[in-house]
Amino acid sequence: MRDFRAFILRGNVIDLAIGVAIGAAFGAVVKSFTTNMVTPLLSIPGDRASFSNLTFTISGSVFRYGAVIDDLISFVLIIAVLFFLVVRPVNRLMERRRTEPEVETATEECPECLSSIPIGARRCAFCTASVGAPARRSRQKT
Repeated sequence: MRDFRAFILRGNVIDLAIGVAIGAAFGAVVKSFTTNMVTPLLSIPGDRASFSNLTFTISGSVFRYGAVIDDLISFVLIIAVLFFLVVRPVNRLMERRRTEPEVETATEECPECLSSIPIGARRCAFCTASVGAPARRSRQKT
């Protein structure tokens, strides 16, 4: 029981639970917005007030393709909102707050296997050929 309590009270589990709850609430809001605002706007040119009423029947089985259209619209809206209101701002913030310098590793080709290796390497990580200073000096003369 003690291990279970320690597992539940860890920060990651609680953060995940809160994230799932917020995500479910956000999904419900977007679903409501789609069903009650966007779908009626999209159906203005047609004669339907909602896509969810669109169905067809084959051999007594009812296929509710309108509900799938509503769900697709909800999905696209959720993805767009998350991308434009969460992902892009967080990426911009991370770019501004970057503290480490850009990683610039100069590389050269291994004379044996032609793999790209760092210039400071003494031995190729791929074929284990020696590429130390003497080998470089002889290559530079040619």
